[in-house]
Amino acid sequence: MSNLNKYLHNFRWTGLLACLLTAAVFQTQAKPYPVVPLPADTSGVAADTLGEPVEVAVVQETPSVDGELLRQRLAGLEKTIALNYHKTVHNFVDFFTFRKPSYTRMVMERMPVFFPLYEKYLDKYGLPDELKYLSIVESALNPRAISVASAGGLWQFMPVTGKEYGLYQDEYIDERFDPVKSTDAACRYLKRLYNIFGDWHLALAAYNSGPGTVKRAMRRSGGDSFWTVYNFLPKETRAYVPQFIAVTYMMHYGNDHGIFAENPEHPMPFDTIQVNNYFRLDVFCRLTGIDPAQLQKLNPSLISSMLPEYTRNYMLRVPSERFSYFEANRAAILDSVSRMPPLTPNMLLAAAESVEYDSNVTAYRRMDRSPFVLESEEATASPVRVAVAANPVAEAGEDLEEVVKRKPRKLVHTVRRGETLTRIAEEYHVELYDLKTWNHLRSTRVQRGQKLVILKEPKEAKPALAVREKTEPKGEASSRSTHTYKPRYHRVQDGDTLWNISQRYGGIPVDKLKKLNKIKGNTLKPGQRLIIS
Repeated sequence: MSNLNKYLHNFRWTGLLACLLTAAVFQTQAKPYPVVPLPADTSGVAADTLGEPVEVAVVQETPSVDGELLRQRLAGLEKTIALNYHKTVHNFVDFFTFRKPSYTRMVMERMPVFFPLYEKYLDKYGLPDELKYLSIVESALNPRAISVASAGGLWQFMPVTGKEYGLYQDEYIDERFDPVKSTDAACRYLKRLYNIFGDWHLALAAYNSGPGTVKRAMRRSGGDSFWTVYNFLPKETRAYVPQFIAVTYMMHYGNDHGIFAENPEHPMPFDTIQVNNYFRLDVFCRLTGIDPAQLQKLNPSLISSMLPEYTRNYMLRVPSERFSYFEANRAAILDSVSRMPPLTPNMLLAAAESVEYDSNVTAYRRMDRSPFVLESEEATASPVRVAVAANPVAEAGEDLEEVVKRKPRKLVHTVRRGETLTRIAEEYHVELYDLKTWNHLRSTRVQRGQKLVILKEPKEAKPALAVREKTEPKGEASSRSTHTYKPRYHRVQDGDTLWNISQRYGGIPVDKLKKLNKIKGNTLKPGQRLIIS
């Protein structure tokens, strides 16, 4: 063989090997859709207008984690609880990796706050360490989460079950929201369920739907494992164990898929005060200079702005950085916080109208007073009593398995003049982090003419703005909106602020709330009626 032939022969084999290696890397990483690379000198705002319409195309091949790689990694992670590969598990992994990376990042950032606590109590009760990932499935590590069925807290206890496990609940305190007490109760409940079934998958299914439901499924199917009773379980419970397995995988391998905890949260140092009488939390915050949001974060079980006079031995957690100031002024502060304010007609009116009908959950629910309120609206960044449990997969009543099996739709948006990445994310109702991930962007800078890939769930494939511009005149849209508009109201209670009210109703912007009600300043009066939507 001549030198030239040898060279060509070696070149062909080298090229083939390079192609195979490249294909293997891309299969392992399962990268999202390619996009136009961003020049180094791009500004934050698009420079010129194109006026091009939004292009819509159905995704034929959605990005997916390699199945064999997923099998191997699950087998390597397995300890006490089996981490079986299943198509539904794979669908959940793809969902958390490609369709909702922002959710994965969020819970990764919250883990440092709660996982040391979980590990301590799981070890105390001799339970598998991997059960700590169950709380992610339940609440996305939000201690104030509550479902439409009224399950609450990090471990989503129903009121009756919570009381059965010693979690006190009244109009001032709900210990289902207390991380320590709810974790202890969850460990005891999980241990009891495992003793009943002798199988962790069945115990997890029972945690979701109740032991009676699982026992009925076992009787009807004749099976004695989760996978043999699978088809006889409620749809939500069928997806529960696969979701747990997928979350366990994501918390170990999220980084391999380009998802990182960019701003991890950490436990806040605190000291404690024993409360044995009437105690006004808003006054306490004002006098000690404590941020109400910090006090609420340390004491998520508090659901009112005060503790009643019959309070005994309540351990109030206080940020350590302000505890020395409290100690130096203890007598004066405690004297002020223990004084009951006089009742006014407006306060009585607000209390009388504190029950409203919530059409979203088709049930009557008490609208609780905002906790830890200060006089300045800017200082009242504390959450309200409850927040809807963060479920990125499906809305209440939806079939989780069907949701994760859906093929998303790919929208290709052409950046126009004046548009920013944040504005585009808002227009399409997607998370900014997701938009950056889909397009491999390290910053929020975009340029005129740049094509951006946007993944949308099938039921919400087009932004409202784009649909309106294409399908109906503005006049028709306006009249139709006016015809179907049914306002929802909130009666202002003593201590309410625009911020607290906005957070109570799903995070409606304060500016929008002020515009709806023609409010110029930030002052509210008890008894005032506000339009919410």
